[in-house]
Amino acid sequence: MSKAFTKDEGAPELLVVPRAPLPDGAANYVTARGLRRLHEEHSSLEQQRARIEAADAPDRVAELNALGQRAVELQVRIASAELVQGATQPQDEVRFGATVRVRRDSGVECRYRIVGVDEADAARGLIAFCSPLARALLGKRVGESAELWTPRETNELEILALDYDDMDREPRPE
Repeated sequence: MSKAFTKDEGAPELLVVPRAPLPDGAANYVTARGLRRLHEEHSSLEQQRARIEAADAPDRVAELNALGQRAVELQVRIASAELVQGATQPQDEVRFGATVRVRRDSGVECRYRIVGVDEADAARGLIAFCSPLARALLGKRVGESAELWTPRETNELEILALDYDDMDREPRPE
């Protein structure tokens, strides 16, 4: 029987989860914090690679291949990164890097920071600039409202405050 039809008992293939995609034609905007984290991730991958190369594990080749794929994707992101500084943004308008405090229809207040795709973490209030929520907020000013349409509902978000002062710091927990 052909080897193609037998189960290979070799090392398991490692799954490499791809990076979050950028929309077609979109720039890879990053905050200083986001760029710093990309470089830290690259450094961490290099350290992992060195440890795996030094080890004599049976799945060493598969792990090195998986790390290599991640490293290539990461290098592409770092090379295409366009750093946006808070000081260059219009301070009275929601733009990339802004921390925005909004009040929803329900009266609940939320805080979001508009960041790059690789930095986004919705649970921490870090939303990608290309997300529907960020697109609804972009260009708005304090006192204005934005409509967020989702498949389930439409929400009106009143812009209560915005700033760029903490653009490069870790977000505060809510």
